[in-house]
Amino acid sequence: MRGVANVDLTPELVVALGRAAARVLGPGPFVLGRDPRASGPMLEAALIAGLCAEGISVGTIGVVPTPAVAWACAHRDVAGAMISASHNPFGDNGIKLFASGGRKLSDEQQQHLEDELDRVVGGGGGAAPPIGEGVGTVEATPEDLLGWADSIVASIEGRSLAGLRLVVDCANGAASTIAPHVLTALGAELVVLHAEPDGTNINAECGSTYPADLQRVVVAEGADAGIAFDGDADRMLAVDATGELVDGDQIIAICALDLHARGRLRDNTVVVTVMSNLGFRLAMAAAGVEVVETNVGDRAVLEALAAGGYTIGGEQSGHVIFPDLSTTGDGLLTAVQLLDVVVRTGTPLATLAGAVTRLPQVLRNVAVRAVGVDLAALIGPELARAEAELGDHGRVLIRPSGTEPVVRVMVEATTHAQAEAIANSLVAAVGDAMTAPPGSGRPARA
Repeated sequence: MRGVANVDLTPELVVALGRAAARVLGPGPFVLGRDPRASGPMLEAALIAGLCAEGISVGTIGVVPTPAVAWACAHRDVAGAMISASHNPFGDNGIKLFASGGRKLSDEQQQHLEDELDRVVGGGGGAAPPIGEGVGTVEATPEDLLGWADSIVASIEGRSLAGLRLVVDCANGAASTIAPHVLTALGAELVVLHAEPDGTNINAECGSTYPADLQRVVVAEGADAGIAFDGDADRMLAVDATGELVDGDQIIAICALDLHARGRLRDNTVVVTVMSNLGFRLAMAAAGVEVVETNVGDRAVLEALAAGGYTIGGEQSGHVIFPDLSTTGDGLLTAVQLLDVVVRTGTPLATLAGAVTRLPQVLRNVAVRAVGVDLAALIGPELARAEAELGDHGRVLIRPSGTEPVVRVMVEATTHAQAEAIANSLVAAVGDAMTAPPGSGRPARA
């Protein structure tokens, strides 16, 4: 649930969501965390009120990364919630719910929750409210944050990051205190950027969605690498010593190839979404690593990882999942795993990232009135021409957005100019097809 705090996401709605979540995900206690947005305490109080009103006790961790909440849920085998809008501007906020054990909600749980929320908002459903000792209580549980941090330190099996000089951009978000603490404890020397959250500066020209500052400082400081988190620190991107961005595809490739070399990559398989660069797929093929492809979204990646029992998966955006170590994407865990490869192999990050030669990728959004159409049928000739031109040296992906009325067009090619030209042609074809009056056919294209 995400939107403008106090407009889309009102305290009244969040109280109702707390009641519904208690009924669907209870009866055990809940773990609750938030990022440092100004609206966080308001929505936290509302969510606690809804949970406690249904007899659910709550453990509040405070301002923490999303993966810390997921870890606490898994460690305690309870449900939980994170109050965050991730990489969105500070005026937005959201509620991320975890089922018992720190897992994403299943389709059935989501539907049940939506139905129960409708009943609560409508004033119906639910047993008689608890009274007296039956009302839920609230307890601060800061030890959950430290437990999560210790688990990340332990993930590299007693090794350290000593000798690395790092620049870390915390996005003025949830990682601002804990990420420097963990990386310093592991022996790295740090220069820390954007780690002074004031409730309004989260993600503001900083972090993984705006890495320009980080790239500049890495070069100026002569650092070995840079790390950038998003607001709730469930994802990260890196920067090598030359200031070049190392994206999620490259991070996944580095870690997957390292696991493969050590015999730890189960079934020699990695999971990524359809948006991963063709260069990633070519690098995996060259190394004999199989690629399982999913729809966009970390939930789809998690489902594929669980179904196949695989070791690593993620998204180009830097959302990386190590299911043996975490139940969700974890930016700090990913950073430590990546940097461990650098130290253990004695190989600069730029060299490791060079395993993936990223093909130029052009992304376009086409605004449409409706997306429930068969685009492949409507623009079949144009799509066939594009794929024929690219052959084995590029690819095309056209898909409707799952969140807004746009069609997304993605083209990869050996040169940016070719990708741009083909993308422009396909955007025009999609626009023609989606705007032609029903039954009129559509304008012919040369």
